[in-house]
Amino acid sequence: MTRSSSTAGACLAAAALLTSVAAITPVQAQPGPDLSIPAGFVHLTDIAQTIPLDVRYHGSNNFLGRPVRGYHAPTCILTLPAAQRLRDIQRELRPSGLSLKVFDCYRPQQAVDDFIAWAKDASDQKAKAAYYPNVPKDQLFERGFIAERSGHSRGSTVDLTLTALPPVSLPEAVGTAPGARPTRGVLLPNGEVDMGTPFDLFDVQSHTDNPDLPEEVRHNRKFLETLMLKHGFTGVQEEWWHFTLLDEPYPDTYFNFPVR
Repeated sequence: MTRSSSTAGACLAAAALLTSVAAITPVQAQPGPDLSIPAGFVHLTDIAQTIPLDVRYHGSNNFLGRPVRGYHAPTCILTLPAAQRLRDIQRELRPSGLSLKVFDCYRPQQAVDDFIAWAKDASDQKAKAAYYPNVPKDQLFERGFIAERSGHSRGSTVDLTLTALPPVSLPEAVGTAPGARPTRGVLLPNGEVDMGTPFDLFDVQSHTDNPDLPEEVRHNRKFLETLMLKHGFTGVQEEWWHFTLLDEPYPDTYFNFPVR
């Protein structure tokens, strides 16, 4: 065999080896669906990455004073249409120096059951001063603050507020129409727009249309309510922070998969 034919043979052998290796090299798999949540649900951070989360029920900063059953991660899960509407709201807010801030989204039935057990335990009054100073604990059911079922378990209800983007100040108002935007300068130390009460205060002060609140607080609540309604969410009288998608995809289904 000549040197040239030997070289050619070696090249052919190398090419054959490369071809065989390529044939058995696996194609990189594409990310599949998130099997931890049912079809039709998404993590909000996958749809609207700029919305900050403060998932109170995953930690101890809530009226139970401990993590709530079923919350295994500080994440927000919603139905896809609900998440998409929040993304649209966020896009509308950000040019004005504002952002949504989310406290709770989908809530499993096991968490609701945890709330019920807590509400029925008259001996546990540790959270009274901070969360229900003016309401007897045994009246939380009849006053609508605790219920055996929650719209959150249907996946299209969200608890939220408004917060200012850095720097922590609101832009000058545009126009003078009532509810056109939050009152300039009315911010809490953490940058949130002042809504008159903290999240989850079980009190008449948390009622959305409470007429006894300062004018600037009522203005801020009306701004939030109007904005949410514009994008298809309706609120409730008892809690200024609570909104449900009007055309929610699962109006009669209460889910119980964990938040993770």
